[in-house]
Amino acid sequence: MQSGIAARPIAPRELAAYSLFALPLLMTALPINLLLPEHYHATTGLSLTVIGLALLACRLVDAVADPLFGAWIDRQKPRGSYMVPIVLALPLLAIGLPLLLIVPSRLGDVLTTAWLLVTLVTTYLGYSLAIVAYQAWGSELAHDDAGRARVTGAREAVGLVGVLVGAVLPSLLGMAALAVLFVPLLGCAAWVLSRGTPRPPPAAAAATTGSPYAEFLVPLGTARLRWLLAVFALNAIAPSITATVFPFFVADRLGLATWAPAFLVLYFMAGACSMPLWVRLARRHSLHGVWLCGMVAAVVAFVWAWGLGPGALWPFAAICVLSGLAFGADLALPPALLARVIDANGHAGCREGAYFGLWNFVNKLTLAVAGGIALPLLEAIGYVRGSQADEALAALAFTYALLPCALKLVAAALLYVAWRRERF
Repeated sequence: MQSGIAARPIAPRELAAYSLFALPLLMTALPINLLLPEHYHATTGLSLTVIGLALLACRLVDAVADPLFGAWIDRQKPRGSYMVPIVLALPLLAIGLPLLLIVPSRLGDVLTTAWLLVTLVTTYLGYSLAIVAYQAWGSELAHDDAGRARVTGAREAVGLVGVLVGAVLPSLLGMAALAVLFVPLLGCAAWVLSRGTPRPPPAAAAATTGSPYAEFLVPLGTARLRWLLAVFALNAIAPSITATVFPFFVADRLGLATWAPAFLVLYFMAGACSMPLWVRLARRHSLHGVWLCGMVAAVVAFVWAWGLGPGALWPFAAICVLSGLAFGADLALPPALLARVIDANGHAGCREGAYFGLWNFVNKLTLAVAGGIALPLLEAIGYVRGSQADEALAALAFTYALLPCALKLVAAALLYVAWRRERF
């Protein structure tokens, strides 16, 4: 089944206009998911347990909103526009992120925790509303596997540029510089998106179930989506744990804290550069098989981090590059498979919001589990920031490298079963 936009390849200019919006959106990802715990711990003195539990709580609050956002976005389809929810999300992002990153001093633990919670929830809600509409829009821009991979690959490649900006700018000029740059970039990218991206024609509204939360039950009632979500969730937990522990592993296990921004640049640049490769492979081979290859390649490239010791600069740099190349598959292929499932279920053009709302709910849940469990777990087993005790460093290496690799192998096995049995 084909959705609203005519079944023609999207023009390069249109694809560029669509993809650009990913840059400011993904600028928020790394500062929040990777840099924020250490930033608040170092600048405010909040414990890792408090920060981890705050991240978990905010993620869960944010995830509860996804059913509402997805259902409401679907109900805008008769008007034929995804821009309305994106425009509504812009003020939340433009206010929430700068206030989150620029923390007033001397608030005390209670007020600092409250500041973290309020600004984080505001930012999350703006991001959620924008990303669900944005991804749903992208799923209607192509109608075959090669085209879907092209759209998602371009979007994620530009998004990785945003991740790089979010990684490098705070280390060079501070969090305040990122907050100042973010707002005009967000506005410009939204304007280009609205002017240059094809919009689906008005579509008939999907039959509703009454409660917006029940809209999730329609796509979730299909076996195809349940299989895909199971693979996606297991696979996503692995890099979420790695990202949460990364600053502490680099600082204490490797003793290379000053090189952390360079490692991130290598990783995300490799991911961005790998997108054409994964998109090209998706044109010639099954999306399932290509994603499976990416998972296995990621484990083979990354598992060696467990054995690295102090000063292992070049070996870890090589791991960052090789695992970054594999990471491109995790970004480009799962959303393309989701768009494929939407078409196969006969829901193209009417329920994209519900599907991507559920997709983002699962993604956020994995991030919440990683942040809410990994950080308290590290403290519970005796790790303290700056610790050089052998037991603490061994636990740090296990949590950073071996545990994520084991989870990824389980996800790869599940994907193989789903692929061979044609579950999605």
